[in-house]
Amino acid sequence: MIYLDHNATTPVDPEVREAMLPFLGEEFGNPSSSHALGGRARAAVDRAREQVARLLACAPEEIIFTGGGSEANNLALKGIADTLVEQGNHIITSVIEHPAIINPCRYLERRGYRVTYLPVDSTGLVAPEAVRDAITERTILISIMHANNEVGTVQPLEEIARIARERGAAFHSDAAQSVGKIPTRVDDLRVDLLTVAGHKLYAPKGVGALFVRQGVILEPLIHGAAHERGLRAGTENVAGIVGLGKACEIAERHLGQVAEQMRELRDLLHRGLQERMGNLHLNGHPKKRLPNTLNVSFEGLDSEELLRVLPEIAASTGAACHAHSREPSAVLTAMGVPGELALGAVRFSLGRGNTPDEVERATELIATAVRNLRGRLTR
Repeated sequence: MIYLDHNATTPVDPEVREAMLPFLGEEFGNPSSSHALGGRARAAVDRAREQVARLLACAPEEIIFTGGGSEANNLALKGIADTLVEQGNHIITSVIEHPAIINPCRYLERRGYRVTYLPVDSTGLVAPEAVRDAITERTILISIMHANNEVGTVQPLEEIARIARERGAAFHSDAAQSVGKIPTRVDDLRVDLLTVAGHKLYAPKGVGALFVRQGVILEPLIHGAAHERGLRAGTENVAGIVGLGKACEIAERHLGQVAEQMRELRDLLHRGLQERMGNLHLNGHPKKRLPNTLNVSFEGLDSEELLRVLPEIAASTGAACHAHSREPSAVLTAMGVPGELALGAVRFSLGRGNTPDEVERATELIATAVRNLRGRLTR
């Protein structure tokens, strides 16, 4: 199988797996224990915190480990909402956020908070001026994703953050798709909170992190002992945290090189498909998007049927969590993509293990399948 679905999940890097193995075996200590086994576990967690912090260019104590990206998003949104409830009840986000943002916002609306869902343009971009126009004296939080999981569009976070700071609102970004693919230095992005999901950057599933800028106060989601600065109770998933730390170390080491490699492969795939067939529509921003992501619509075809006749290729008709829905993608609909084109959309997301030969092979397979399906439709 040619795996072109890295925005859904990535394989665990061999270096990551190797780093984790001792903590799945003989190094089983509880990081909170005072004996030697516990001390070694604590040292491993501390080292991982430093590795994540280096990738984000922040202080280690600003990293809170979580059970994944969704938990980190929930901690950011609900934690700010509960902490600042006396100051205001207004939150701003966008219509193309991941369900791990949209659904916590829906939950907060049921609790009496007011949420503004900003529109996007035809490329998936949020306009900073729309953020400025939406802010009120009661706005306590703005949450805009760094890069969209379906089309890869990268948002102008620095401009939005400047507006948030001018008006005194906290600024969070779900960076699950961008960490490890493009620079995510928190001071450059000017964010107060930023979400990391391990399995999107070659770490295991079930581990993530939340950057919490020094001075930002959150009410915890999970109450218990004082783990993770009191923000996330529960004995740490040492093996998973070690894996996330190693994955961030690898990403920092190769970030520019890998981004360029992904961009070349993505563009090779796009050019190949354009040359071999007509009626191909790019979804997302032509330049301001993740280097590994290509979302295209095959006019007149159903993407689910197309992928069904391509068992050799792993790709997605949209976000993985929507894979069994035949409703047009909410992201593409928000961008104004017509329903028929939205139902013909396929997301190809490349990774470090892909090669030019694989991309050439995938291009031929896709082109042949498209020709065959279109031939059937015209009979």
